[in-house]
Amino acid sequence: YGPAGGGGRTLGLAVTAHGQSAWDFASVPYFARAISAATVAAHRRGYALMAMPAGPAEHIWRTLPAAGVVVLDSPPSDPVVRLLRARGLPLVFDGRPGDLRARETWVDNDHEAMTRHVLEHLAGQGAERIALIAGPTQEYYSRASATAYRRWCSRTGVRPCVVPFDADDDTGRGLDALLTGEDGPDAVFGLYDPCGRQVLEAAARCGLSVPADLMVVCGSEDPAYGRTVPPVSTVSLGPEQAGTAAVDALVSLVEDPPHTPPPVVIGTRLEVRASSMRRGRRDGA
Repeated sequence: YGPAGGGGRTLGLAVTAHGQSAWDFASVPYFARAISAATVAAHRRGYALMAMPAGPAEHIWRTLPAAGVVVLDSPPSDPVVRLLRARGLPLVFDGRPGDLRARETWVDNDHEAMTRHVLEHLAGQGAERIALIAGPTQEYYSRASATAYRRWCSRTGVRPCVVPFDADDDTGRGLDALLTGEDGPDAVFGLYDPCGRQVLEAAARCGLSVPADLMVVCGSEDPAYGRTVPPVSTVSLGPEQAGTAAVDALVSLVEDPPHTPPPVVIGTRLEVRASSMRRGRRDGA
């Protein structure tokens, strides 16, 4: 393995949510904005930042000349993290890891509070059967949000319905059976950027009106959701703040090894639009 101190003024960045699968994470607005902010933060501190491609690249990680690495959406038993730890590199996780070791810290959101906020908003607009689109990846974001959803359902007496996200289902056809089934949902919260478009297309195909028959909220940083018909309510996870905080923490780990910065919790923001507002009902009504 390469030496831990061989990276000079270069930092690495990896998005490892899908393990060894090659995929275009830079096309996802959250990652694009987080990486852009991380690059600015690295340059401000006098470092270069290399965003590495997703996919089977063990040879790259074994020899990557980096002083430390920011890892986004790391799943349990992440092989990339295993390699980086074997090299003794300091790591900062965007998204809480399963375990944390020396010279490591994380930045993340309070996903439990965010999920409760969205569910309370939908319930306040009259929703009684709220479905969650989450997974199938096992990053902390998905797991924590699904856990909070099930707890909220148990507390409020709502029957839980968790649907696995399908990134390849552009038109949401996998949702048709859910939306047209007996006691189908009257609201859907999708954790990922494509979920809003998937639900809109499925609802139109199934003859459901949004928001009268079905309310929609999704996690997204894409401003285009303000121009859909109807405009879709979105949750922002603060990618710019996360990218900046992750790099600042990594530089601290690199330059002051005895000191480990504490974890950083980034705030979230619910942008309420027409897709989750029913006429005559206001949030909390």
